[in-house]
Amino acid sequence: MISFFSALANGAWVGLSLAEAWRWRQAAGNAAAAQEETLLRILRANANPQYPIPNLFSQIHSIADFQRALPLVTYDDIAPWVERIAAGETGVLTSEAVRLLEPTSGSTAATKLIPYTDSLKAEFQRGIAPWVARTFLGQPQLFAGQAWWSVTPVTARNRHSSGGIPIGFEEEGEYFGRGQSRLIRALMAVPGGVKLISDAQSFRYVTLLFLLRSRSLRLISVWNPTFPMLVLAPLAECWPQLADDIARGTLTPPSPLPSDLHAHLTGLVRPDARRAAEVRAACGAASFADDDGRAALHRRLWPRLGLISCWADGNAAGYAARLARLFPQARLQAKGLLATEGFVSFPLDGHPGHALSLRSHFFEFLPAETGPDDSGVLPRLAHEVEIGGQYEVVITTGGGLYRYRLGDVVEVVGRYRQCPLIRFVGRANAVSDWFGEKLHERHVSAALDDLLARRGWQPLFVMLACDAEHPQPAYTLFIEQAGVSDESLRGLVETVEARLLENFHYAYARRLGQLQPVRLCRVEGGALERYIAACEARGQRAGDVKPTALHRGSGWVEVFG
Repeated sequence: MISFFSALANGAWVGLSLAEAWRWRQAAGNAAAAQEETLLRILRANANPQYPIPNLFSQIHSIADFQRALPLVTYDDIAPWVERIAAGETGVLTSEAVRLLEPTSGSTAATKLIPYTDSLKAEFQRGIAPWVARTFLGQPQLFAGQAWWSVTPVTARNRHSSGGIPIGFEEEGEYFGRGQSRLIRALMAVPGGVKLISDAQSFRYVTLLFLLRSRSLRLISVWNPTFPMLVLAPLAECWPQLADDIARGTLTPPSPLPSDLHAHLTGLVRPDARRAAEVRAACGAASFADDDGRAALHRRLWPRLGLISCWADGNAAGYAARLARLFPQARLQAKGLLATEGFVSFPLDGHPGHALSLRSHFFEFLPAETGPDDSGVLPRLAHEVEIGGQYEVVITTGGGLYRYRLGDVVEVVGRYRQCPLIRFVGRANAVSDWFGEKLHERHVSAALDDLLARRGWQPLFVMLACDAEHPQPAYTLFIEQAGVSDESLRGLVETVEARLLENFHYAYARRLGQLQPVRLCRVEGGALERYIAACEARGQRAGDVKPTALHRGSGWVEVFG
């Protein structure tokens, strides 16, 4: 019955997506025209915002006019305008009403609030639709089951700005728009209300409970590949209690939930003695000591799981590879570049990289080494980028971001018709600079990827960070790698030091004695969990924490010991 209902609901969703998938394919045949049409649509819908000058947008008739009239901006530039929106002022960045402010954060604890309008949500749909249609039609077995969607971070309940604007999506389904949200809610293995659980342990417990209840799980779609591993980690200790909850139709998280939320979620569970017996049999016979044992358990618990969609480029690649090993029954699909601010690209199975979502937003591409003050550099347009080139993405959206530097660097790896195919490389200007060493994340990431590949190692965790508080400061390589000797790890550290010395500024800081050689911190277990917990303690949310080869913060020696 569930499979039949799921097939109908998934079929309806794909049916709603086909028309937009066809429009994107037409746009790919003439990227220049599609992008100009997208820009003018955004400007015409927002002809009278206060930013930057009232009525300015109605005077812009071409891309060239637009680039001359408006500067490139970062979030810091528009923060005062967003503050006015949060205070309740209307018509600030858009003529359209702001429906909510979605929080996001990068590699620091600072929180940004991104205005969401109906137009911005529709722009996300223009990217989601071709991905959904192509993915399901290319893998039809996905139609017959449920999915675990985790697309918006865990948030507090009923938060509002000082002007009364909601902060954060209440449920995952809201992210997909009105037409699809009802279908998505019906297909969710984990109900959207779970994201409102504020206690981290209880959130993981309840998420795991609903996942275990789902025999027909076919699809996992998350952003960060570390997120499912974090949720599944307590299974080794909690499975007896989880099985009891499944058998009785109860909900007993480690910490009490708000009464209304507990009642809502409890109303979604029914006693299922058969599934409880399956969970007990699988977990009771499982080996949780290594990834092979966990992979065998996951295959037994969710044998029909067919696809995992997550970040798999840049620093997420190693974690995505491990996630694939933990779920050998499923195909790993590298998710395109999605940010809270906008929908940039989506997977195009059978082609390298990811397809630019030409009908979502207007895109510009800055050469990757463009600095924050290089205002004279003219970005390239979608049809002008060169294969092999690396660029920082600049977006203009219906949510009120105009020529906004997203901070993500992509490499153009090919074309589909006239549409660029891109892959995420790293963050622009992600520089660690305690003593003038100016280490760039992309340089460190490339060096670690190369050195680890030469050795055939696949660490569970690896990160470089400066121990700046030490009396003799130095960068430390934190690594969790089983099956190799300390001597081999020290050899790796020596080669990392040699690669860093290729950086003139780092070599100069070393010559001056400002920095000592790279040190080694071998982590014996649980490095990823400790990293995420530390980031949460520093103000980030688990859904926002991204793997990084180079962390610009300090204090990690205390975290990892």
